[in-house]
Amino acid sequence: MDYELLCTKVIAITRLTGNFIRKESMSFDATAIEFKGLNDLVSYVDKTAEKQLVRNLSKLIPEAGFTTEEKTINTKGEIYNWIIDPLDGTTNFIHGIPTYSVSVALYEYDQPVVGVVYEINRAEMFSAYKGGGAYLNNKEIRVSQRPVLSECLLATGFPYYQFDQQEQYMNLFAEMMQKCHGLRRIGSAAVDLAYVACGRFDAFFEYNLNAWDVAAGAYIVQQAGGQIMNFEGTEEFIEKRQILATNGKIDQEILDLMKKHFK
Repeated sequence: MDYELLCTKVIAITRLTGNFIRKESMSFDATAIEFKGLNDLVSYVDKTAEKQLVRNLSKLIPEAGFTTEEKTINTKGEIYNWIIDPLDGTTNFIHGIPTYSVSVALYEYDQPVVGVVYEINRAEMFSAYKGGGAYLNNKEIRVSQRPVLSECLLATGFPYYQFDQQEQYMNLFAEMMQKCHGLRRIGSAAVDLAYVACGRFDAFFEYNLNAWDVAAGAYIVQQAGGQIMNFEGTEEFIEKRQILATNGKIDQEILDLMKKHFK
């Protein structure tokens, strides 16, 4: 498998879908939405974008399976499986807030080999592939080198439908805000992870995320020299539905705070 060539083709497909989403944003009717659950929104744009991605990615590896957010298709491939989020940041999109992305990852034997995140409004294409590094618009990127939490800017996500651990999470925020340069909540986990990969954020953490939210971005962070783990510091971030992405230098400081406040 030529992973570099494959990644180039995935980038082209992802950009095509991003262009469709950008065009739709100019005339989108915010009443044309559906609710999948409490505060969990979807529109025809998400579904159409997903079908477009599936159709074009299927041409690259016909035997590959798909895990998709909108479940227009869900199949399991023996070797290859795509994990895709056609529009990460749907709530931002619906409300006209210009931060949302397309996220595409390819797994081979349950290991990531390609990751692409396209931040649509800034036309920033983040990518990584097996045997290569991590890139932003074809220029290699690396995680930050800031060594202590007190010098760092962090990103997170707030609970929006499962509130049973909200108090612990808010206590964690309260202490963390006093120990770093600040916390940001952009509204697209894929973008948060991409920003860790290129050094804009030094770390990102959130819980209750799904594989399609984080698969591509997490791989890009790893290929950029960063670390990915769950809140206990182990590798099972997708299975545990907890993700902590860091520059590899402030892991323990954040994990200590998480163990203190969050269970």
